[in-house]
Amino acid sequence: MLLPSAWLCLVASVAARSLFDFRLVPFDKGGDQKPIAPPKHGLEIPKIGLGLWNSKAKLATDAVESAFVAGYHHFDSAAAYSNEGYVGKGLGTANISRHEYWITSKLWNDAHQPSKVEPALRQTLADLNTTYLDLYLMHWPVAFVPDKGSRTIIDQDTSITDTWKAMEDLVRQNLTRHIGISNFSPRQIDQVLKSCKICPYAHEFETHPYLQQQEFVEWHQERDIKVIAYSPLANLNPTYNGTHPKLPPITEDAFWVEMARNKSVTVAQAVLGWGMQRGTVVIPKSTHEKRIVENLGSVHVKFEDEEMVRITERDEKARFNDPGKSWGVELFEGLDGGSNRFLAAEEQEEL
Repeated sequence: MLLPSAWLCLVASVAARSLFDFRLVPFDKGGDQKPIAPPKHGLEIPKIGLGLWNSKAKLATDAVESAFVAGYHHFDSAAAYSNEGYVGKGLGTANISRHEYWITSKLWNDAHQPSKVEPALRQTLADLNTTYLDLYLMHWPVAFVPDKGSRTIIDQDTSITDTWKAMEDLVRQNLTRHIGISNFSPRQIDQVLKSCKICPYAHEFETHPYLQQQEFVEWHQERDIKVIAYSPLANLNPTYNGTHPKLPPITEDAFWVEMARNKSVTVAQAVLGWGMQRGTVVIPKSTHEKRIVENLGSVHVKFEDEEMVRITERDEKARFNDPGKSWGVELFEGLDGGSNRFLAAEEQEEL
């Protein structure tokens, strides 16, 4: 029996004047593709999880242990975080059955070649001490030439559709229940949707009060593609120091301080509560037990419609995570804080 995944594949095209004018048709069940059970069967992704980016060594183990005790059922990891062995030790302390909690991991850029996809996942499974994932994401829409050490060389011969097809095989082998994408632009999503047999279950990307991307979020929701919000607390991650320096840390933003005070919650709880109320899955990271517990309390925070409108008006369109320059590639084409290179070229052609 195949593990659950999406049972329809969306075939779409980006319209010349609108990135969100997608066309919806059923996928062809021909060939050797077997029907995939609808995702409603089995555990659905919990609306809050523990992010594990930058959680070093034993701190990652302790964070996972603390999260289980606090009541978390969702853990977001990645091969690139270089801590999955420590995360696996923490998962080994689970006080609930494996089918009761959710594990996401991600395929790194140097394993996009189809022959490397399955070995990469099997290594992740071994490190995490589990027999399957709930969700496996393509971490970035960028392929690196493998085995180049610290050098970054873009693999021009491996497309994201090549990698996606190999990831579909992982679902058929029951190595992961779902597959998805991360950090994709609308144009890149379109490339996957045009050729997929299994539709992306989720898309993980940066979104928070300073980078709301509301239209992009709603586009996914209309098509039943879950949105996972990384960096849901905006610029609190020390990695982002110096990026958009005019913006205060979100926990010191006067608007959010007042909003939290009115609800008798912390600013972090208010921000995370907003993220969940707008329908995104939030994965705040922390290795501090107090904050791990505090963040989980955000599930009880609710906003009035008028408050949600006021928050929308505070969007700064400020993106904090963009490694494209260091890799020599354009990322987030057409999105707030991303590249507009291809859009500019299209507009020039129409003149």
